[in-house]
Amino acid sequence: MAGENGSDAGLHSSPYLQKLRLYETRSNFYMIGRDKNRTLWRVLKIDRSNPSELTVVEDSTAYSEIECCDLLRRIHEGNRSSGGLKFVTACYGIVGFVKFLESYSMMLITKRKKIGAICGHTIYAISKSEMIPISKFPIQSNMAYSKNEKRYKKLLSTVDLTKDFFFSYTYNVMHSLQRNLRRNETGLLHYESMFVWNEFLTRGIRNTLKNTLWTVALVYGFFKQVRLFVSGKSFFLTLIARRSRHYAGTRYLKRGVNEKGRVANDVETEQIVFEDVNEGCPSKISSVVQNRGSIPLFWSQETSRLNLKPDIILSKKDPNYEATRLHFEDLDMRYGNPIIILNLIKGSEKKPRETILRTEFATAIRLINKSLFKENRLRFLHWDLNRHSRKATNVLALLGRVADYALNLTGIFYCQVTPNCTQDGLLTLSCSVQNYESPAKSSSDKTDDIDKFETDVANDNEKCSETVKHPMFQTGVLRTNCIDCLDRTNVAQYAYGLVALGRQLHAMGLTESRTIDQNIPLTEDLMGVYETMGDTLALQYGGSAAHNKIFCQRRGQWKATTQSQEFLRTLQRYYNNAYMDAEKQSAINLFLGNFQQQEDKPALWELDSDQHYCVGRHDPNLCNENARPSFKRSLSDGNIVTETDSPLGDSNIGHHQPLSENRETLRGLSESTPAITMSEISYSRQLFGEEDQVYYDENGNECNCTNFDLEWLSSSGNSCDEDIFDRFTTRLSSENIGAELNVGMTTSPSESGSSIKGGYRTASELSILDEFPEGFVNWVTHGDMLTPLNLTSK
Repeated sequence: MAGENGSDAGLHSSPYLQKLRLYETRSNFYMIGRDKNRTLWRVLKIDRSNPSELTVVEDSTAYSEIECCDLLRRIHEGNRSSGGLKFVTACYGIVGFVKFLESYSMMLITKRKKIGAICGHTIYAISKSEMIPISKFPIQSNMAYSKNEKRYKKLLSTVDLTKDFFFSYTYNVMHSLQRNLRRNETGLLHYESMFVWNEFLTRGIRNTLKNTLWTVALVYGFFKQVRLFVSGKSFFLTLIARRSRHYAGTRYLKRGVNEKGRVANDVETEQIVFEDVNEGCPSKISSVVQNRGSIPLFWSQETSRLNLKPDIILSKKDPNYEATRLHFEDLDMRYGNPIIILNLIKGSEKKPRETILRTEFATAIRLINKSLFKENRLRFLHWDLNRHSRKATNVLALLGRVADYALNLTGIFYCQVTPNCTQDGLLTLSCSVQNYESPAKSSSDKTDDIDKFETDVANDNEKCSETVKHPMFQTGVLRTNCIDCLDRTNVAQYAYGLVALGRQLHAMGLTESRTIDQNIPLTEDLMGVYETMGDTLALQYGGSAAHNKIFCQRRGQWKATTQSQEFLRTLQRYYNNAYMDAEKQSAINLFLGNFQQQEDKPALWELDSDQHYCVGRHDPNLCNENARPSFKRSLSDGNIVTETDSPLGDSNIGHHQPLSENRETLRGLSESTPAITMSEISYSRQLFGEEDQVYYDENGNECNCTNFDLEWLSSSGNSCDEDIFDRFTTRLSSENIGAELNVGMTTSPSESGSSIKGGYRTASELSILDEFPEGFVNWVTHGDMLTPLNLTSK
């Protein structure tokens, strides 16, 4: 990042190191860093003599280019007898340092590419990275240690930094625009964000140097910036998805919540819109944030090679829903109130699966709300997208009404800024909203802050003839979930983004109405961006691109083509979950520091379950006593050896009041209440039909959790992500998978893979080629064309 401090509320104007060159002698590495304009040169020395320790020393001198060249010349002369000073590589930042059983290695960004800009601050992706051992002479160890060291490094290399990771030297891309514009935070604090994935890898050098001058903070998820048009005017839209590093992993290995209130597949989505204006001119900018995450209960599913749709296992280990409460307190700290929950899972099934979680989730929210003041209560909506999508009317339009309701409660962020050119050619914002401390302030305090902000903006723009509009702030968030938080959730997030875009364009003066016609090209363009995001996030967590049937039908795509595509994605997801995810999870755990190898301790691949609770028949509290894990798991967040963990309240938009101020002891599943099992689950019943949304729990008590007026919700829709899955799974088994495949089918370009690969195999692990033909493996792994196959398990 750009030095330690940024004077413009999260947008750095101080010098920073953008280009680095690495040199080596027999005893040291020397890294030379310079700023963009070649006016500031710094030197970092890394000791190579002690392979078991990381010794990094930063020269406090700020050199000129001539002085730096002279220093390198003197280092070369002083080491001439041992080979002198040698150039190693050019690079653009340190990703971090890692050590397994032998010496430390340094991870560097050796090539980068620009993928966008926010307020003139460039956002980069990684084109190439390199891992360089620190020690010239590796530690003398036995053959087993050396073999395991190579295996660890190969496993870590499956985390592909060139896919879905992004960073900026001068913009805190791990935070929302609203937070960046109203807070002035040091670079060290940025790495504590739940969205910085190399926090562990950079911890050593940051703690030693007490700055972030040499490292870059990597965010994992999705970033795309496009230029769009409305009413003949152009603007830029940026869609950012930030995946949390807490409780991170793959679909069946990371479900639900852990003891700290962290949920699986926790992703923050931010939609930023700004004017297409000439450089240096005042610009209007707006953003809106929404969230997705796994249902915050203790539950799991076990991957099976014979069952494409495994049972859901619900644990009663948390009868007071403390972990669920912690999760919503975290959301409250990050975004403020209100917290609006859109739950899209099924309301009725022949065999209870999703309905188990639906009932339990409603019970948890009802009990949590009992301990909250009325204004702080969670606003909860069940809406079965699967059922509605099989009917006639437009699901997107109905979800748009939910989005409109949510946006009326939370608002959006909007302000006008005046960029100023700095000496290094970057743009910073002359106005600041950092005095707007928290959404939790009283109304009088908020008025004072906003008045001050408006005065600052007016002073900055007094020479402009255009009237400055009052700033707006987002307070609260819409949290959407289905079972995987992938397919149905992405449809709902697009609907929310479309309604929000109408409000953003209206606030910026680009449209006269806050509503966007769903039949104009702009909606198609936005749908394409959200569809790409959905595919990317689904590949990361689920192993295949997203099921986009609703989007395909919206475009008028041929039904047979859509069905074939959906089926192939279902099969690809099943294969990756069953055969690739164990290794993928291990790679994630290594990268995040969730597993750290210790001497004379078992290796990562020798360990058992990584879940926050035991699975299957080993846990007497689970519903299904006969469930068993079908393959090994590796350690992860919650029961691992790490130095520290970021505080739960990792604010993003910002809120500082606790969710519950009159907290009382609650019990959801009491000692006398039997655990909810697959056979004993009782469905929530609706007394007055769907429009009233009044639910009853298994004891007949009224559970009026839904705070929405749903009179406008009709039983209608377009399509669903699970339709094809439901039709085909009854005909699939490990013996007849290939018989269902048709010739000529290819995966879409977006299905080529996620940033965590799974290609490393040993004799003791699963042998894929022994069970499936090579053509099928290449299709799943690389997206090659799938030819007619007759696949059978050996």
